Amino acid sequence: MADTRARNQRAAVSPARPADPPNRIAARRVRRLGLGIAIAVILLDQLSKWLVLTQAMTPPRVVEVASFFNLTLAWNRGVSFSMLNLEAAYWPWVLSALALAITGALIAWLWSLRQTLPAIGVGLVIGGALGNVIDRVRFGAVMDFLDFHYAGYHWPSFNLADTSIGIGVAALLVDALFGRRESHK
Repeated sequence: MADTRARNQRAAVSPARPADPPNRIAARRVRRLGLGIAIAVILLDQLSKWLVLTQAMTPPRVVEVASFFNLTLAWNRGVSFSMLNLEAAYWPWVLSALALAITGALIAWLWSLRQTLPAIGVGLVIGGALGNVIDRVRFGAVMDFLDFHYAGYHWPSFNLADTSIGIGVAALLVDALFGRRESHK
């Protein structure tokens, strides 16, 4: 009985689990933000591609939305602006593996972040990269459909995943140039 009483007294005076430090809470918050953005981008990208492919491009055609903007179905077997466009059957797998490796590095970077803007940027890039990987695995190419043009000159077609990557990189550049840096003491 004395043994039980002593055990109960020790349990009563033992301190509660200490609260997580603020930097750990911030890390979790920005991690969730970045991953949430990545998931949202993947879902919106795939939904937009599905809608364009099944609704607007059946049959494939040019849909004039504005005097400077069309919906046009294009299949990109290369990387940005169709660079490195090879017809080899293995090429989509090589590009997908490269994108997945880069995505893995970006996820590791996201885990180390404590600030919101870089987490948003990394999340946008991860989501865009994975949205395009899904296309490469499903179709052997990335589906592009946004076609902006002026006076007969067309910007290369792109999609929401590409837009997300571009905005994400811009956010990372803004943070690198103008973001506040934590002092390490």
